[in-house]
Amino acid sequence: MGKLSILIPVYNEGNNIGLILDKIKSVSLITGITKEIIIVNDRSTDNSHNVISEYIRNNPTMNIHYYQHEVNKGKGAALRTGFSKASGDYIIIQDADLEYDPQEYNLLLKPVLDGFADVVYGSRFIGGNPHRILFFWHTIGNKILTFLSNMFTNLNLTDMESCYKLFKREVIQSVKLEEDRFGFEPEVTAKIARIPNIRIYEVGISYYGRTYDEGKKIGWRDGLRAIYSVFRYNSFFKK
Repeated sequence: MGKLSILIPVYNEGNNIGLILDKIKSVSLITGITKEIIIVNDRSTDNSHNVISEYIRNNPTMNIHYYQHEVNKGKGAALRTGFSKASGDYIIIQDADLEYDPQEYNLLLKPVLDGFADVVYGSRFIGGNPHRILFFWHTIGNKILTFLSNMFTNLNLTDMESCYKLFKREVIQSVKLEEDRFGFEPEVTAKIARIPNIRIYEVGISYYGRTYDEGKKIGWRDGLRAIYSVFRYNSFFKK
């Protein structure tokens, strides 16, 4: 038994948030694990708030906890809020954009429940699950960032930038995080890697990526910040 906290940062996902919540609702977790859903609305300017509020009213048994930022702060800041509110034994990050499949939560839970892992990354680049073919340079950028991160952390990850990361709650809540936007991924990887005797696993997941026309938000500036974060949190400050 136990509880999984599913952390969803939301920014202008009114068209998708109900759909991803339906997918989460349909998931049956292994060994009787229950679900806690934590939604952090990062000051969306669309109808996200109304959609979320209505969904909660219509699904009172889903154990949804809803928090709002008064100003837009970024994905990393929304995740910090969510981590601080989570009460589950395990925490997984779930974007609201339908690129990742909640039916695969059990893939990430299994190494932890079997007693092997403290942290599990879902990799879009290993395994035989479906992957939508999209942008060549975006993929190259991801691999360069993962390569740079691995050089400093001495890990052998294939997808450091993956959304799907599952942590034991006490592990992630022990880490002081600072990045407000997409620098979160290299920052958390660097800081997790420095925890003594930490056990990090990786499992293959599917990926249903979307285009920029479909609402993808990460851009080249976020890539530059991610590179900066790789160097900052691995080399200069190490805090």
